[in-house]
Amino acid sequence: MVMNTKNTWNLNRILSLLLVLVGNIVFALSIKLFILPANLISCGTTGIALVVDHMTDIPMSTFILVFNVVMLVLGWAVLGRSFAMTTIFSSIFYPLALEFLNRTLGDFIITENLMLMTIFGGMCMGGSLGLVIRGGASTGGMDIPPLIINKFFRIPVSATLWMFDLIIMFCQLSFHPLEDLLYGVLLIISVSFALNKVMLFGTSRTEIKIISEHSEEIRQAILKEVDRGCTLLHGAGGYRGNELNVILSVVSNHELPKIERVARQIDPGCFVIISQVSEVWGRGFTRAKKD
Repeated sequence: MVMNTKNTWNLNRILSLLLVLVGNIVFALSIKLFILPANLISCGTTGIALVVDHMTDIPMSTFILVFNVVMLVLGWAVLGRSFAMTTIFSSIFYPLALEFLNRTLGDFIITENLMLMTIFGGMCMGGSLGLVIRGGASTGGMDIPPLIINKFFRIPVSATLWMFDLIIMFCQLSFHPLEDLLYGVLLIISVSFALNKVMLFGTSRTEIKIISEHSEEIRQAILKEVDRGCTLLHGAGGYRGNELNVILSVVSNHELPKIERVARQIDPGCFVIISQVSEVWGRGFTRAKKD
């Protein structure tokens, strides 16, 4: 039993490392193939690097590496060692991957369509960030100042991130037309969309509540025919005041039609409420079922 637990822990560590590794490579690819060729306004550490690159001769990869290391040391000092250990890999590997791609891919581009570059660049960035976060790490860089501000002043991290991103984007307007700001906003929207999709991928479930006078029959049918657990919530009708049970169950999307069919076969007049939940923990989802 201890051996199996140790093997599972080692496997999870390997999978987490692979997610962080792939996420950083995809992030570097999105910068190399979409952001740089399109000369897009960007945010975060990459946006600062674009400003520095325009004003000086410092290569982007060099600036990002130095900036990330400085932020890493700051995060270590203020937020603690455990936080720094989760960001050290991304802080160093991403700029190295970007420099490697710059040298190997040269002037290679996929498309010259600015809209396609904006949308797909944002989706690749958001997807890669999602992989890194799901791997249990952080991308470091400009993620760290908002966390420090939140620790001392309790200002929400999301609000501070948006403020920094807007400042960084406006700084780039000094060498970009105003129209590029719109593409920058579209880029951020694409990043947010893809990030949310990757973060919820494989974890979202459907919650179903069934209100019926035949709750016991429906409960038995769900257990036997669908092989899904459920919970009985005690309630009362708001009009007649009669006592009844509300069946609560969390199911996968492909199980939902089965439960609906079973419930309506038993009680065509049952009241059904269906809603999406972002993540579920517990037996049958994150732990094995019991017989």
